Amino acid sequence: MVTDSVRRVRLGLIAAAIIGVAASASAQAASACRVICEIELKVEPTFTIDNLARRHRVVTPDGVTERVEREHVFEMVFAVDLSTRLSWLEFTAEAITAPFADDHEVGLELEMNLHWLPESRTAGWVSSHFDIVDKFSGAERPGPTRAYIHKLDLELDTAFHPFNRLPEGRWLRGVEFETSLDYLVTGLPKRGDVFADGTRFLDRASPWSLSFVLVIPVAPF
Repeated sequence: MVTDSVRRVRLGLIAAAIIGVAASASAQAASACRVICEIELKVEPTFTIDNLARRHRVVTPDGVTERVEREHVFEMVFAVDLSTRLSWLEFTAEAITAPFADDHEVGLELEMNLHWLPESRTAGWVSSHFDIVDKFSGAERPGPTRAYIHKLDLELDTAFHPFNRLPEGRWLRGVEFETSLDYLVTGLPKRGDVFADGTRFLDRASPWSLSFVLVIPVAPF
């Protein structure tokens, strides 16, 4: 079992990694915007529904076959957004924790954001981007050799900008409400996997989830 001290060390390392990315990119942004042009820190309270579709079946340790329920998780996301010279390309580094979960794991995500619907096409009200994500989080398959593994995640994020009519420079203008539809491609339990408690998966674990996000800008770098 992972101890609280180990969790704190992991959180510190992940936070340091994100700060390091931001600092490095900030130095580059200050030099004529060759690649990274703008950097912003955001806090994103998130409510996620897991096992959204194709809910998988398991055999419990008591020998009962059942279909898993949808799970509801509250997460806190600390994000650094890195915009580039290309209006359609952005990068994001995130540290994610579920403060009310039993294990209190902290995960790290590095995202490439491809903007296919800019705000300019919706009079500033809606924007959307497709994300390719390297998700570094707790191993979910039985018998892992490492506690944390890399996973490939695909996301479709759509943001609503209810305060876009406020003057430039107003903090509230940057607040967004966002939905994120995720498909976790790798790293999930597969059919036939058996865990230490005797639970056996009859299907691959459901890869679909849906998140509702409040995006709160904190500060530019």
